[in-house]
Amino acid sequence: MSALPQRKLTQEDYLAIERKAEFKSEYYKGEMFAMAGATRAHVTIMVNLSGIFFNKLRGQPCQAFSSDMRVKVEEAGLYTYPDISVACEDINFEDEELDILTNPVVLIEILSKSTEGYDRGKKFELYRKLKSLREYVMIAQDRPHVEVFKRNDGDQWTLSETDDLTGSIELKSIECTLSLADIYEKVFEQSEST
Repeated sequence: MSALPQRKLTQEDYLAIERKAEFKSEYYKGEMFAMAGATRAHVTIMVNLSGIFFNKLRGQPCQAFSSDMRVKVEEAGLYTYPDISVACEDINFEDEELDILTNPVVLIEILSKSTEGYDRGKKFELYRKLKSLREYVMIAQDRPHVEVFKRNDGDQWTLSETDDLTGSIELKSIECTLSLADIYEKVFEQSEST
């Protein structure tokens, strides 16, 4: 006896379900994948980044979005929720709901044990299909370590990284410098006290 093949969801099916759901799910090639919860360190880093971007992008043509903003990678058939996304100038959304960003310039993922392999591998491969994407940032939550992949004019990606809490990273595409001390503020204090 063979298993019955599961029906693939269309993008329209996914959006109809997702927009009513109580929890977030990603979509890739006809399948939905429930997203896991976040740790205290993850949430603290995300809140820190939200505050940093609010202040740094004030009065600029760029806007940062939290993990509640879906991003669509049209060429890959992917709907996903990056931890932080930044878009500039003509910010494009898939439809009038304005809940699916299609042209991010910067995407940031805070790595966890359960998602690190995917974020570094397949997800980054899919993200690279976004023509608008200039920088992809991966932030460790268990130690100070930030990696920035930058796309150059020849469509090549270069890596810069730092693990120095007195250091910083530069996001040239949005003219923004982020200090690791600000990114990790209160993160390691919490882990030492719990």
